Amino acid sequence: MNNKPKYDPEFLKEMIMDAIGNIQDPELPNTLEDLDIVAEDRIEVKATDSNYHATIVWIPTKSTCSYANNIALCMRYKLQEEYPDINLKLDIILKEGSHVTKMEIDKQVNDKERIAAALENPDVLQMIKKSTGSIYEH
Repeated sequence: MNNKPKYDPEFLKEMIMDAIGNIQDPELPNTLEDLDIVAEDRIEVKATDSNYHATIVWIPTKSTCSYANNIALCMRYKLQEEYPDINLKLDIILKEGSHVTKMEIDKQVNDKERIAAALENPDVLQMIKKSTGSIYEH
């Protein structure tokens, strides 16, 4: 059986950018792409034998952004919603020096248990669904 990934990594990079670029900033009336929070040149996708590994390096609008965790959760949620059939290992990390609590945020948004706990909070989930334009129930 051939489990080889079916997407070219460059094409998948474009797909990822299309999905996360349209996420609405929780505080401002702009998308993440409009605000240069995410950019295609800060997304890296590598194919392995059976899956993909994507790294998204992003930059909040200010180094004290109180919505940084939620923005990263929005990206993860949107990609899982848009591409549920793609075996994608995802690392979402803040650009070095872009946030005062970078290490803490990176750890929180890339830890399965912490992600699950955050998504169990109805207020967080509502904000994520609003920002991502989600119509799906998870």
